[in-house]
Amino acid sequence: MEKNKFKRVQRCLLLILLINWLVALLKILIGAFSKSTSVTADGLHSLSDGMSNIVGLIGTGMAAKPEDREHPYGHNKYETLSGLFIAVMLFWVGLRVLINAIQVVRNPVKPEISLLSLLVLFLTLVINFFVSMGEYREGRKLGSLILISDSIHTRSDIYISLGVLFTAIGIKLGLPNIIDPILSLIVSGFILYSAYEVGKHNCNILLDRVVVDTEEIRNIVMSFEEVKDTHKIRSRGSIENLYIDMHILVEPCLNIQETHKLVHEIENAIRSHMNQSAQVNVHLEPYIAENTN
Repeated sequence: MEKNKFKRVQRCLLLILLINWLVALLKILIGAFSKSTSVTADGLHSLSDGMSNIVGLIGTGMAAKPEDREHPYGHNKYETLSGLFIAVMLFWVGLRVLINAIQVVRNPVKPEISLLSLLVLFLTLVINFFVSMGEYREGRKLGSLILISDSIHTRSDIYISLGVLFTAIGIKLGLPNIIDPILSLIVSGFILYSAYEVGKHNCNILLDRVVVDTEEIRNIVMSFEEVKDTHKIRSRGSIENLYIDMHILVEPCLNIQETHKLVHEIENAIRSHMNQSAQVNVHLEPYIAENTN
């Protein structure tokens, strides 16, 4: 990712940080005054959104460093490490909400839901929706793993807030108070699942899991007449930060200039089909009809 793109990512994260903390403050205050564990749980989750933004800012700052002698592939994986840290934070918050919900089940407290609480919950729901959609769109546009991961995390707030809003209305309509800690348990489930999804996605990148289907790459390469066969096709990283390498077999009679041109054409074809910034490494081998292995 270019340096100016990292700056755009950081500006986006700063704006979302301010919004998330404002939303979190409103929810926590309402939860405290109304003695609602579900509203407080939702507020803690929104607070974790803000903390993840700070981690994202640090991660993108480190990832923005250019390639150097000790890091010839750049520092992009700092962004991935930041995503893993966000997953750990989410898991911790989820456990806290879970423990708090269990304590409330043992010692029930009747929540007091006011009309103001309902209005603020609805307002934060709308805010979270636009923040999540905008962050995801900007993440795809800039090819930022942090923005995409964080938007998925924020998106879970939408469903959680819907549940909290439903509970608040339910209590107003006379539903039993046990619905409040039950919802807190559901909220903790959403948070823990978000932690799993964010952690899994970033671990796959660190562990060099396959990113692009091998057959898809093979079809692109074999569309060139000069290529007789291809093998050892590998991909790693992410779609936004993609690395591909392969072996291709060509006729031994091709000279260096012809094979050099062919390799560049293959690289450009893959980039135009997948990602313009993809790093493609092609290893040439002579094709022998009797034995292509």
